[in-house]
Amino acid sequence: MKRNRKGSRHRRQTLQVWTYEQARRVVPYVRSIMRSLRECQIEVQTHSLRAKRLAGQAGRPNRARILSQQLATEAVTEAMERVQKSLVDLHTLDIYCLDAIRGLALIPFVHDNQLAWFIFDLFEPGESLTQWRYHQDPIEKRRPIAEAIEQTPGNNYVV
Repeated sequence: MKRNRKGSRHRRQTLQVWTYEQARRVVPYVRSIMRSLRECQIEVQTHSLRAKRLAGQAGRPNRARILSQQLATEAVTEAMERVQKSLVDLHTLDIYCLDAIRGLALIPFVHDNQLAWFIFDLFEPGESLTQWRYHQDPIEKRRPIAEAIEQTPGNNYVV
């Protein structure tokens, strides 16, 4: 009996990796996308909370409450579309949002022949790239950027 191996095949994905200098040059663009992404995500949360509160009010809804709830729901949908557009803009560069509200994004690079990530922090005063982590590190692990600067070849990395 032959096994069906279609489900077990691993798809290879090529990831653009950045040098430190390339990452520094793209920071202003990433900053503008992350600001927009953060604002849209806050908008989604605000309108979602409003719609949830309106839906949870006791009693039979009147016309004004129904319209307000519908407007809040439409606002959530529009804000989610803007979030998705911003995420696509980042993913086009192979940069990934870690936390939109906290303004954190990950920029891939290679360090010691391993996939690693520069951590972009929207709220870091001055330089936005001050930390990095290996892909296998726990998500909260942070390393000083000085360790990574010396070895960041810019190529593609196959995941």
